[in-house]
Amino acid sequence: MNLHDFSLYLLAMAGVTYLVRTIPFVLLKKQLKSEFWNSFLAYIPYTVLAAMTVPAIFFATNNRISGIAAFIAAITASILGRGLVVVACATTAAVLFVDGVIL
Repeated sequence: MNLHDFSLYLLAMAGVTYLVRTIPFVLLKKQLKSEFWNSFLAYIPYTVLAAMTVPAIFFATNNRISGIAAFIAAITASILGRGLVVVACATTAAVLFVDGVIL
């Protein structure tokens, strides 16, 4: 890739990023009054985070079974109302236990 192509790609990415961030400000000048749209926009960050995190759980280790055990541990700890640190520790312990037992 030469410098000219890189510059074009960089400008295109900057333009797309700028548009994605500025279009909502231009179109939504006043506060939303719809309860549906407020709740929809409130859940978007959690949805995107889950869409990125859940598939990564299964491919983070070399053993698929330990990924499944980590997922089950995370779901169980979160349903029990535990915090982020406890959920992370539970998933790590599940992976270490399953990898230790299997390997």
